[in-house]
Amino acid sequence: MVEVFKTNVTSNHQARVVVSLIQYHFEGFRANFDLQDCDHILRIEVASHRKIEVDPVVNLLRDLGVRAEVLPDDTDDLTALLGRLNDKITLA
Repeated sequence: MVEVFKTNVTSNHQARVVVSLIQYHFEGFRANFDLQDCDHILRIEVASHRKIEVDPVVNLLRDLGVRAEVLPDDTDDLTALLGRLNDKITLA
């Protein structure tokens, strides 16, 4: 399972601190940043098929002074679009 967040983290030092704290507080989570991306991406992955609970992560980040919002998964958007198209075809 993977979650991707848009953040306001801009420095490598801050990114290292955030990654360390995420991995300390959430067993099995692997985190990394892409600070070159315009959204300063934080990517969190868990090796198992466990679901990543977003609220505790966002709360930890907020306590650290980091703003974060989950970026939508393109496959979720595609699934929703296909569902709406299927509904329209069925109604026609």
